[in-house]
Amino acid sequence: MVTIRHERPEDAASIRFIHEQAFGQPAEAGIVDRLRQSCDASLSLVAQSRDGLVGHILFTPVVVESPEHKVTGMGLAPMAVLPDCQGHGIGSALVRRGIEILRERGCPFIVVLGHPEYYPRFGFERASAHGITSQWDEVPDEAFMILALDARCLDGVTGVASYRPEFDEAM
Repeated sequence: MVTIRHERPEDAASIRFIHEQAFGQPAEAGIVDRLRQSCDASLSLVAQSRDGLVGHILFTPVVVESPEHKVTGMGLAPMAVLPDCQGHGIGSALVRRGIEILRERGCPFIVVLGHPEYYPRFGFERASAHGITSQWDEVPDEAFMILALDARCLDGVTGVASYRPEFDEAM
């Protein structure tokens, strides 16, 4: 059984290990470390089994700005599950719990750059259908998605979704 809970300070080394194992490189783990130091407005959740931490998900502020509107929501990134634990619903549990918490907090939207076959099961759809694009030109349209938690906050909002600068280093 896996429990989803908020990250604690003592989880940092395990979270770094999870990302390094899941992605096969240290880039995503480095982003998490930098965001942990610079971003108080984030939501960081872990999946804990009886053997220790097996997954992690991070949500950080994203701004969509047009000449008339500016709306701040959250970006889901990165998410990782230990390779031996993948395919058992841990990632889905992390995403669902994160969405639930952000909805309770009144977050208007969540964006994600991810697998177009995976994220629609949670309600994500192409952000371009809402007139919202990624700040990175090389991102395929079908991979940049949005979940509107409060559609009223997105009325009339179109433009570029800007992530925190820590993500630019990985792109």
